Amino acid sequence: MLSVALGYGLVLATAVIVIFADILLKLAADQGQSVYHHHVLSGCALYVLSALIWFGAMQSVGIAQAGMAYAMFTLVALCAIGVCWFNEPFGLREMAGLGCAILAMVLMVRFH
Repeated sequence: MLSVALGYGLVLATAVIVIFADILLKLAADQGQSVYHHHVLSGCALYVLSALIWFGAMQSVGIAQAGMAYAMFTLVALCAIGVCWFNEPFGLREMAGLGCAILAMVLMVRFH
């Protein structure tokens, strides 16, 4: 059980790191920066770090479970960022989508 919890924790860490990398790349792209700008290089370094953490997650959970968890964590984080940072609406459709993602995650969890 601890190994599974660690695996999902690593999947969560991967999702958070990738989201930060995406934000850095978006900032650089919006500002018309070159590939050598520190935002781009930092984003790429974060992608490498996320791949190493993802490798650790793969040692604890199956790829289907990790993929579902990653998608769910990313969906929840991006909804929160959209609502809090960009003042996007959060209505019934978004609630239903999050509910389905969480239900899918619960259905996919396998305890070793």
